[in-house]
Amino acid sequence: MELGEIVSVLLQGAMVTIKIVAMALPLAALMAFSFGLIRLYAPAPFKQIAIVYIEFFRGTSALIQLYWIYFVLPFFGISIDAMTAAVVALGLNIGSYGTEVVRGAIQAVPKGQYEASIALNFTPSQRLWRIMMPQALVNMIPPFGNLTIELVKATSLVSLITIGDLTFRAKSLADTTLQVGEIFGVVLLFYFVIAQCLVFFIRRLEKHLGKGLGRGGIDS
Repeated sequence: MELGEIVSVLLQGAMVTIKIVAMALPLAALMAFSFGLIRLYAPAPFKQIAIVYIEFFRGTSALIQLYWIYFVLPFFGISIDAMTAAVVALGLNIGSYGTEVVRGAIQAVPKGQYEASIALNFTPSQRLWRIMMPQALVNMIPPFGNLTIELVKATSLVSLITIGDLTFRAKSLADTTLQVGEIFGVVLLFYFVIAQCLVFFIRRLEKHLGKGLGRGGIDS
């Protein structure tokens, strides 16, 4: 099989991989911010729910979570297609790690900023969204960038539930053509390019927030 044909087939799989990342990332961000804020500000019972979510998804295998959602839930009358299962499993898994990023970034805001906002009679909501969160976002970007790269790499697991992503198509091609070196060499290159594109975007975003939101807060 010619190299151009290999690249063409794998490119279709790469587009599926990118699609999964594009759908799972917003879910991961939603879970991270929601449960991160719950850990900090919600009543105790809700904090316990957040802790259970975080510890469960961080303490168990992403592959087993994917298998549970796709293969086991149908036994309880909940059947979802493979793409949805992949997005939900990866989004919940990465979101559990992001939760601690959100919590840590908010807690890292200088205590003087919080005290100054109280002195200025800001409401709790104003303190969070006008003072704490803009500064915390700057600190969140690097670890969130790392989690995004981890999400890209984790998409290879979805090939095990028959989704035609980059890894699935590579395996199929390798089984058919036996051109293992060429095929997986191209796969490595595809994953590397996707990751580097994300790194470039994340660095630009970090730089932008550093100049803009990083100026937030209350001057002494």
